Formats: sequence, C-alpha cells, structure tokens
Amino acid sequence: MSFIRQSDEVYVSETDVTTVTGADIAFLKARAAENPRRRVRLCAHRDTGDRLHEMLIVHMRGTYVQPHKHVGKSESFHVIEGRLKVLLFDDEGRHTRTIQLSDPSGGASFFYRLQSPTFHSVVPETEFVVFHEVTNGPFDRRETIAAPWAPAETDAAAGARFVAGLLGEQR
Repeated sequence: MSFIRQSDEVYVSETDVTTVTGADIAFLKARAAENPRRRVRLCAHRDTGDRLHEMLIVHMRGTYVQPHKHVGKSESFHVIEGRLKVLLFDDEGRHTRTIQLSDPSGGASFFYRLQSPTFHSVVPETEFVVFHEVTNGPFDRRETIAAPWAPAETDAAAGARFVAGLLGEQR
C-alpha cells in the first residue's frame, strides 16, 4: 500500500502508478468505519490542481451527502462493490429522478455519468459501497454549490430525516 493519509477522510496515492488490491479496499473500509462521517476516499491524483481527478470512494450505509452540483464539471461513477442510489433534483429541490447503481453482479446499472450542473446526492444501500469516481479538475470549492434547501452535512440527523422522507416518497 502506497498511500499518504491527508485527513481522516482522504488518502492520496504517492506513486506514479496507482494500483488497488482487495486488501487496500479492506483497509479503506476499516477507515470509513472509524470515521464519524462514515466515508473515506483514495485519490489517485496527487493534487487538487490536476486536470483529471480519479477517486476510489467508500461510503457506509447511513452516510449523508448533502445534495450539491458542480459548475463546469462532469462526473462519473463505476460501482465496484455494493449498492447505492443517486438522487437527482431540480434547482428548487424537487426530487426528479433516482438512479439505482450496484456492482455488475447486482442487476442494476453499475456506471453513471452526469454531464450537467444538476443537484445530486448518493445514498448507500449496503453496509459498504465502493465506487470509482472520475471528474475533471482542478478542484475549486467555489464550483461546488450545496443545495440551500437541504440540511448541511454537519447535521447528520437532519440529513437522515431528509433522505428518509425522499425514500419514503418512492414507495
């Protein structure tokens, strides 16, 4: 394993050639389980200024991701393990679509790409979900717009109620 810990949630590859093994995924899952926000990521890019950002991300069931959108960016996910929902919203906060994703053996789509500045969130449905995310850099926090109509990520309880309400409307 050749990763440098950058924070409780972020590891960065320190080599020119990044490879990930099952043992590395187990390591990342253990770190996510220790993290209060129940998530961790491994960045294959070394710097936020890189033009291409590739991340291996682990979220646990119960992780709340505030709906957000990216200005001038696209993103794609490839699910490696587990199952999650991608929730899409219009600018007023109306839930417009749910995309079910799973690993290739799970029967749902395992790949998605979002090319427009659309509010979105993810909801892990299994104990762990492991996915590969690709987006264009450089990263500039000002280009990520948090949904003003959704709870902040710092309020996990309100986030859980928000997601439960959305998922309840789908039944």
